[in-house]
Amino acid sequence: MRFLLLALLSLNAGYVDAAGFLALHGLFTTHITGNFVTLGASLAFGASGVLAKLLALPLFFAVVSAARIGDRACEKRGWPSLRILFSLQVALLALGALIAAKLGPFPDGDSWPALGAGGALVAAMALQNAAHRTWLTSMPPSTILTGPITQMTIDVADLTLGLPPERRAAAKSRAAPIALAVAAFATGCGAGALGYVTFKELCLLAPPALALFALCLARPEIA
Repeated sequence: MRFLLLALLSLNAGYVDAAGFLALHGLFTTHITGNFVTLGASLAFGASGVLAKLLALPLFFAVVSAARIGDRACEKRGWPSLRILFSLQVALLALGALIAAKLGPFPDGDSWPALGAGGALVAAMALQNAAHRTWLTSMPPSTILTGPITQMTIDVADLTLGLPPERRAAAKSRAAPIALAVAAFATGCGAGALGYVTFKELCLLAPPALALFALCLARPEIA
């Protein structure tokens, strides 16, 4: 169950990132720090989407903060925090998809419809990042993979050189989940790009369905 959820979250993250990037003038909805690079490119070439990229980081910060505060409140009341969080993610992905489907394409990346769609997708992926830090702590991240890939590379190098038995077991146990997350994210990126080329903004209707599947798998005991 843990591996299925990890694969699903990574697949969806890659899909949303690639499809959102293509539909929203280079806005990274999942890999949020990538917007610093695309912001510089937008300023250099005079492209649209500058405001969307500027707003992405404070929005991400606000949503993660709200998720953490909400998690503590749910914990005190005995409510299922993870399921509530994933339910909100489904709603935000659906909102972004509906805006994109109804009002897209977006010739101006800083128009209100584009900002609304992009904001909803950024907020949804911020919730997924918060879920990993709060609930899914035993899993590698499904959205930020540079660190896990670095760890996997170090583990492979250490295994090649030889390790004590206990460290060897730990390194092996980390390798499979990281490899799965990377493969699923890459597959999602490819699917998101293909979906956009084929269906344009309508391709964003797929992520809410994938997130709904993740919601069905969300249980505290998988953390």
